[in-house]
Amino acid sequence: MFAKAFRVKSNTAIKGSDRRKLRADVTTAFPTLGTDQVSELVPGKEDLNIVKLYAHKGDAVTVYVSGGNPILFELEKNLYPTVYTLWSYPDLLPTFTTWPLVLEKLVGGADLMLPGLVMPPAGLPQVQKGDLCAISLVGNRAPVAIGVAAMSTAEMLTSGLKGRGFSVLHTYQDHLCPEGRQLDIKKSSYKKLSKFLQQMQQEQIIQVKELSKGVESIVAVDWKHPRITSFVIPEPSPTSQTVQEGSGEQPYHPPDIKPLYCVPASMTLLFQESGHKKGSFLEGSEVRTIIINYAKKNDLVDTDNKNLVKLDPILCDCILEKNEQHTVMKLPWESLLARCLKKLQPAYQVTFPGQEPIVKKGKICPIDITLAQRASNKKVTVVRNLEAYGLDPYSVAAILQQRCQASTTVTPSPGAKDSLQVQIQGNQVHHLSWLLLEEYQLPRKHIQGLEKAPKPGKKK
Repeated sequence: MFAKAFRVKSNTAIKGSDRRKLRADVTTAFPTLGTDQVSELVPGKEDLNIVKLYAHKGDAVTVYVSGGNPILFELEKNLYPTVYTLWSYPDLLPTFTTWPLVLEKLVGGADLMLPGLVMPPAGLPQVQKGDLCAISLVGNRAPVAIGVAAMSTAEMLTSGLKGRGFSVLHTYQDHLCPEGRQLDIKKSSYKKLSKFLQQMQQEQIIQVKELSKGVESIVAVDWKHPRITSFVIPEPSPTSQTVQEGSGEQPYHPPDIKPLYCVPASMTLLFQESGHKKGSFLEGSEVRTIIINYAKKNDLVDTDNKNLVKLDPILCDCILEKNEQHTVMKLPWESLLARCLKKLQPAYQVTFPGQEPIVKKGKICPIDITLAQRASNKKVTVVRNLEAYGLDPYSVAAILQQRCQASTTVTPSPGAKDSLQVQIQGNQVHHLSWLLLEEYQLPRKHIQGLEKAPKPGKKK
């Protein structure tokens, strides 16, 4: 909504009656806030302005500004907190997490798609379609955006985390919260703007011209003046604007990963008798049972050799190659079942502790560990696909940095959308092996590259 510049209609100080009404509206809209918190958010004596504006798409929005910072905005009689307010009250809304790379897209006006969500160990917050939600980045509880859920949590999981998840209304760094600081003249030693401008003109920093009686304008600024070039805005304390994850973070538990098979259009006739259709997902044991029952029900078991199955037209079309159609009449059970599994489309089911299963087509990509050469012939260890297993690349990088006593970086994975890779200086495969296999208890079959660990007695 605020991805592009807006037009301000009016900016006025709030009246006492409107201030009281705003407090009541905040209490109604956010019942989890206590009386003291509402008084902090909507102070009784500090300056509070009402800014009425038109967003770039024409929406009429009312913004409440306290101390120069936007704290709330109202759209179609609905009250919303700004990210500035959520920094002070990070638990005000149910919070979903995404990757830092996604923030740039959100600031540009994009909605948050479900593939960009990070599945936390404790599971996704429970929300309904239309609920107001906060969006944060991995490793930091401070919200960076607010949006409206496009579907319920149950629907998100049923969809396999595909599709649009949230309609984003406001983000950190959009036009509602521009960067920079404001100078409150009343709180300075000048007290009045006229005295401040007079002093700046005496120091030849600016030139002021009186356009009409009582109306002065700054007509020139000496940007090379030493007072300007030497001015540095002190960096704010990180804890003043962010809330870091505390020690109460849930421990990691590996997901249960189960291979599945999806029925393609070319095999629907074989599976329809058992009540399955195109796109149905089946476990390997279910496929075996269906094929065995199909053969027995249609009297396809060879009477002379129970280990052979006669192929009827449906089986021939489903599992035989074109050059076999008129030459292969029977198959052993194991060959028949193996061919059926090969013709089905691969899929898999991922179940995180306490969550509904997520089913996806294709094969799950293993955690990939590779070694690469960098400048000065230095080796680095690169790890990809951590997100598929519910692992936060930033958390993994922090652990490895401490364990390996080596520098680590997190960067976008080449050719992988919204995916990150961790890079550690040196050959650190043995540390990764311990972390992934021993501490995180991930199955070895889902990790490739462990054989690249340095051999004992050899230089790493």
